[in-house]
Amino acid sequence: MSTRTSEHSSAGQAGPLAGIRIIEFAGKGPAPLCGMLLADLGADVIRLERPMPGSEIARAESAFDILHRNRRSIAVDLRTAGSGELARRLIAGADGLIEGYRPGVMERLGLGPDTCLADNPGLVYGRVTGWGQDGPWAGRAGHDINYLAITGALHAIGPRDGAPTPPLNLLADYGGGAMFLALGLVAALLEARQSGKGQVVDVAMVDAVASLMTAMQGLRQAGAWVEERGSNLLDGGAPFYGTYPTRDGRYIAVGPIEPQFFEQFVAGLGLDPSAFPDRMRAQNWDAQRDRIAAAIRQQPSDHWCALFEGTDACVTPVLTMSEAPSHPQNQARGTYVEFGGKLQASPAPRFSRTPGTLRSAPPAPGEHSEQILREAGYAPTEIQALRQAGVVKAAASG
Repeated sequence: MSTRTSEHSSAGQAGPLAGIRIIEFAGKGPAPLCGMLLADLGADVIRLERPMPGSEIARAESAFDILHRNRRSIAVDLRTAGSGELARRLIAGADGLIEGYRPGVMERLGLGPDTCLADNPGLVYGRVTGWGQDGPWAGRAGHDINYLAITGALHAIGPRDGAPTPPLNLLADYGGGAMFLALGLVAALLEARQSGKGQVVDVAMVDAVASLMTAMQGLRQAGAWVEERGSNLLDGGAPFYGTYPTRDGRYIAVGPIEPQFFEQFVAGLGLDPSAFPDRMRAQNWDAQRDRIAAAIRQQPSDHWCALFEGTDACVTPVLTMSEAPSHPQNQARGTYVEFGGKLQASPAPRFSRTPGTLRSAPPAPGEHSEQILREAGYAPTEIQALRQAGVVKAAASG
């Protein structure tokens, strides 16, 4: 497998968010991906991490979590006296903040929006939760699957004759929480430059998924979408939008929705176009799917991909994660890159003048503690006192 290699750059930050500083309270789920996206685009994102357990394995796992790339790290024990004052000092020098804890946690730490905005009136305070900051379920635990479940999204995904299928945690955590938080932060940062005033960005994953489902809700209310799974144009119901097994046990994905694309698809399969009358009528889909499936089973995946290469039949192989970087399209665009000894996605989206960059591998927790404290105005004696009190940890002492 050949991938483009990117070297660490010490020439400073690049990207459209260069000059923006974000404090990220380390956690799981959407917040780390949001931090990665902003850091990839040039923001100086400082991860405020809890001290890691002494386990070498735990430190190694954290160091190789590619979601943490392009950041600096300071390890602060927020349960220790004096830690709140330190965190407030760091936040006072930042443009934005990311936190993904349950409602009330930051307030109990003395780091809620009221406190932080009083210290830094121009701060954009970004928070992401599953259920939101209010409502009867605000304090409940949950995961991607639960947030999908109450927005109608989970019910709509899966086979007609089977249970709803979790789409990894791509929708609520990442497509919803991380992306909407990144958008909200950038929008509020732009507004703050005009007004000089910060604000709170409240991202609830249920709100975000509901927004992502807007088109489907519109189709349903127009009578163009039924709520039985696997019965609609885009949920695997239509024979011309789904996946089919090939002779070698692989799958191809087909999506020739438009008539001209479907004509090329049928011709490539060697099928009679007259066998697909009124192909937009759902009553005809099962029989038409059977014809297509029988034809595709006759040849291996590579045969179909080669046959449809250069056409608009909308046929592609279904690749595994390990296979994806080798696809010619991904290689041509450098969609994946090897950096810091790890294969990972290149920064996205792309900018013609201020491109995002991969500048540094994921830091060990606390790797930049002293550097960050010096930038915040702490004297060497103060830094030593913070270490002795257990407020701040260096990477080596994890």
